[in-house]
Amino acid sequence: MMRLCNGRDALREDGRPREACGVFGICAGAGVDVARLTFFALFALQHRGQESAGIAVSDGQRVAFHKAMGLVAQVFTEENLAPLKGSLAIGHNRYSTSGSSRLQNAQPYVMETALGPLGVAHNGNLTNGLRLRQQLLERGVGLSASSDSEVITQMLAGAPGRTWEERIAHFMEEAEGAYSLAILTREAVYGVRDPHGFRPLCLGRLNGNAEGWVLASESCALATIGAEFVREVQPGEVVRLDRNGVYAFQALPPAPQGALCVFEFIYFARPDSILAGRSVHSVRRRLGARLAREHPVEADLVIGVPDSATPAAIGCAAESGIPFGEGLIRNRYIGRTFIQPDERLRRMGVRLKFNPLREALEGKRVVLVDDSIVRGTTSAPIVALVRQAGAREVHVRVSSPPIRFPCFMGVDMATREELIAATHSVEEIREHLGANSLGYLSLEGLLWAVGQPRVGHCLACFTGDYPVLPDEGLGKWAMEAQAATVAD
Repeated sequence: MMRLCNGRDALREDGRPREACGVFGICAGAGVDVARLTFFALFALQHRGQESAGIAVSDGQRVAFHKAMGLVAQVFTEENLAPLKGSLAIGHNRYSTSGSSRLQNAQPYVMETALGPLGVAHNGNLTNGLRLRQQLLERGVGLSASSDSEVITQMLAGAPGRTWEERIAHFMEEAEGAYSLAILTREAVYGVRDPHGFRPLCLGRLNGNAEGWVLASESCALATIGAEFVREVQPGEVVRLDRNGVYAFQALPPAPQGALCVFEFIYFARPDSILAGRSVHSVRRRLGARLAREHPVEADLVIGVPDSATPAAIGCAAESGIPFGEGLIRNRYIGRTFIQPDERLRRMGVRLKFNPLREALEGKRVVLVDDSIVRGTTSAPIVALVRQAGAREVHVRVSSPPIRFPCFMGVDMATREELIAATHSVEEIREHLGANSLGYLSLEGLLWAVGQPRVGHCLACFTGDYPVLPDEGLGKWAMEAQAATVAD
């Protein structure tokens, strides 16, 4: 009998990898309600972070902000948006990958500095964040949170330089790891991307340049507010948005091997986004098509685990000639409540999230396509649901390779001990899932579907080959532990 780690919460710890955050920035002309546009952009980026949200706005003199725990629609109201007046704004959705989920770690961080007000929204993880935090403490800098994003804010506030451009460049020289930033000052919004390009960031134009410019983690946010996609911010690049337009400079040379997180294509990004010049939806369909070629099976129906695996399931069905259909209906609102289930409901696990369609599944040989298996705590109950609905066979197909290594670049996956593929063979995992067969996409198949060479992406969760080595002891709770030690 294999022993598997159970999630701490059936609703939150559902065995899925978690993205770090979504960031947004805007510089617009007079008469444009930048706080409202930021709200709707964050709404479009809600999938990237669902623990807290915040908006900071500059009117050229001071910065006003509001942030709280919860989803965007829970955090903001007409009343708390109304005071956020100005022509510059940044916004943030958070999922905690460094530090716990509490208000002190919510973003943007806002503070006064010698150069005026500063606001910072961060997506990613610094791999040397523990060292940098310790250096700040030794310099007597007061820290109230347990997040590397607070470290970034304090580093920018105290960096040498007479301009924000100089301070940002100095920070980039010191920082290691993943960071896509939206930075707010009195007179400008800056977009910053680390030299490896781990996390995405793009530039857009609002209403044909007449009314301003925007920055966003994903292009889907641009479409939501009527902005036109212009280009992606390049690794190592700094982009400044102000009343004069856009100014960009290369603060650090791009790393010789790019390292955009390949999981953006597999799971994180919205399917209507464009990454590295490619449609995420198209890539996911290619993942499914390649999966069908690598692991053919005789079956009657292909279904996907909604919603992220649906494009891969469509691609798998088209390539295999097996009909695609709906087999699981997702309750899209179960994650939007803070009311926790009682113990009986908690034990039901995925039944709170998915209902099977018995009329579609009964008596069928089913190919069940999922985008990834992390802990295995969700996949096994889903297979059981499909069987209980009358499926005669369940063949699980995964549109990514086995995840065997943890991520330190801004994704909360799990520790290595919790990753089921790190400690069990494919056959052992199949047995645990209760599937008739199990097939993972090969690494070569993944790269074929993405259409880029191995050197263009971070593949560390599959290979253990980290583009940047993390500090010893780095993990989600490392800064929390460091803060507790200092307090003692």
